[in-house]
Amino acid sequence: MTNRILVSFVLATKDRRESLLETLAQIGQCGLQRDSYEIIVADNDSSDGSSAAGGHLVDEMIRLPTNHGSCAKAFAAERSRGEYLMFLDDDSFPHPGSMTRMLERFEERPDLGAAGFAVYLPDGRQEASALPGVFHGCGVGFRASAYREVGGLDRTFFMQAEEYDLSFRLANAGWTIEIFDDLRVEHRKTAQARQAERTTYHDIRNNLRVAARYLPSAYYRPYRQDWICRYAWLAERLGHQRSFARGYADARWTCRKERWHFRHRRLEPAPLERFFGWATVEERMKRIAGRGVERVVFADLGKNIFAFVRAAARSGVQVLAIGDDRFAAPRRFYRGIPVISLEEALSLQSDAIVISNTAPLFAKNAYDRVIQSTAKPVFSWFQGPSRNAHEALACSLSPLATCP
Repeated sequence: MTNRILVSFVLATKDRRESLLETLAQIGQCGLQRDSYEIIVADNDSSDGSSAAGGHLVDEMIRLPTNHGSCAKAFAAERSRGEYLMFLDDDSFPHPGSMTRMLERFEERPDLGAAGFAVYLPDGRQEASALPGVFHGCGVGFRASAYREVGGLDRTFFMQAEEYDLSFRLANAGWTIEIFDDLRVEHRKTAQARQAERTTYHDIRNNLRVAARYLPSAYYRPYRQDWICRYAWLAERLGHQRSFARGYADARWTCRKERWHFRHRRLEPAPLERFFGWATVEERMKRIAGRGVERVVFADLGKNIFAFVRAAARSGVQVLAIGDDRFAAPRRFYRGIPVISLEEALSLQSDAIVISNTAPLFAKNAYDRVIQSTAKPVFSWFQGPSRNAHEALACSLSPLATCP
């Protein structure tokens, strides 16, 4: 009689032999009985002996003839037998106890399609996706039936934004995606084999593809413009303008096809609000306007900044500036609003500061920075429980340098 496989650990690797071996050793400490899980690794044509070194530690090592990036996990997932899938990178592993808690979440919640893990770096910092409800690919569990129902990972993404594509499909199919603070993975972020310029290329290419596939017409143009601007600025900061230009050129061709081909994938109203929070931001902006706030500074130029600028315009609130040290530059504007350093933004004569990020981790980080530097009211609506009276009140209640 075949043992019941509860969990299939799914990994992709490429020329990171020692990191892979450490991860496989850590999986062995996950707290599950060894006969209740399997480990399947997709090896992206490694040349450092990864397959040979790790082959005896896994249930299956799939040797691919070419490199499919992080999306090689799709090949491993196809061969899995577990009721649940656990996606890891070859340099990430679950904290003890997290796998047991993950299984409890799935058993308690029949609607739960994906359980995102909180991702911790070795120095204690966290990383997360830039939109709420989107899991991080180095630590996420899936109900296998949900994953297969929506078609699994799209291998054409190679890397970057594949989590958005899969999250949006799961949500449109009616599955719940939730990120749990008590499910944790350690992400060592091994530098070996990480190519920053390749990341820049795929960032712009794949984010524009996600917009083309999923955003309805009313939002497709502004978010396409925003994300072109965002990733151009990031590329400029890193000196990766050529990689950005290549990715953008490829995206223009691909998006024209995919906008039509995937027209049936447009996000439904409930998932749209879940991921972008337009109605929530507008309702809360109107609430603070009704309490006499007329001039604000936004802190953080998040990936969803458009929701805040749109809400301010509809609420009659003037935005003096956006403070973000990553993007601040001379004569740089976002939709006519100056993008300046946070210190400079906080010095302006505003009535309040609004944390302009809907991703909980980034909203919290921005809030923590701002409250140390100002006595003005600070409104932060997406970081979880209220942390001061102002927040409680609100919650209860280059040519590339200028964005359109």
